[in-house]
Amino acid sequence: MPLQAVEPRRLYRQIAEQIAQLIASGEFLPGSRLPAERELAASLGVSRASVREAIISLEIGGLVEVRVGTGIFVAATAAPRESAAGDEGPGPFELLDARKLVEGEIAALAAVSSQPSDLEALRRSVRAMEAGIRDFALREAIDREFHLLIAKATRNGSLEIVVAGLWDQRAELWGRMQQHFHTPELALKTIEDHDAIVGAIASRDAEGARAAMHRHLARVAREFQRGVDGSRRVTTPRKPARPRTTAKPRQPRPRP
Repeated sequence: MPLQAVEPRRLYRQIAEQIAQLIASGEFLPGSRLPAERELAASLGVSRASVREAIISLEIGGLVEVRVGTGIFVAATAAPRESAAGDEGPGPFELLDARKLVEGEIAALAAVSSQPSDLEALRRSVRAMEAGIRDFALREAIDREFHLLIAKATRNGSLEIVVAGLWDQRAELWGRMQQHFHTPELALKTIEDHDAIVGAIASRDAEGARAAMHRHLARVAREFQRGVDGSRRVTTPRKPARPRTTAKPRQPRPRP
């Protein structure tokens, strides 16, 4: 028997196939709720991020319905359909890790290489995103342009191609996760992030630009890490800082 080429499968695809087989076998009936994301991750011995990517890919394939804050349900007519994206491109978390590594250094280089015209173009991009904050498609296009402008500011054409390539890897899985987890409030945070990156580049602060880019992409990853099954991360509110008081000058004691 001749050997056949082995096709590598990403982890989230393997997870999705297992869940799809359980649905096909009747383990999970149409309309029923799947175990919570946390339970699936523990049962499979994988991260919740990988489970989340698998669930969204199943939704694209028409097998499940994701109701953010409620849970994951088997589609009423769980007939699988072929996704247009298939297994194209890396998973969103894998891509964000790569972008953090690459674009952080690009932002640092832009801080020492940018020209006034680059800074003006970056500021126009921030203002354009503010104006189109409720238009998802427009906001995405402006977001891409912003990151390409930073690469352009390095004066290295190869880095522009690298950043464009990273953005072109954002397949259907990424877009569906964006739709689930992005809101106008989170878009405002993106604008704040972009403004901080521009500020660091304009100040010729390479380390600050790198850190601002890292913070930005780490925040996007945290957005995608919010549970689709209603679980929420509990945070302890910070206590308000005590106002500083100015010490009153001591009055000289009267001499006896």
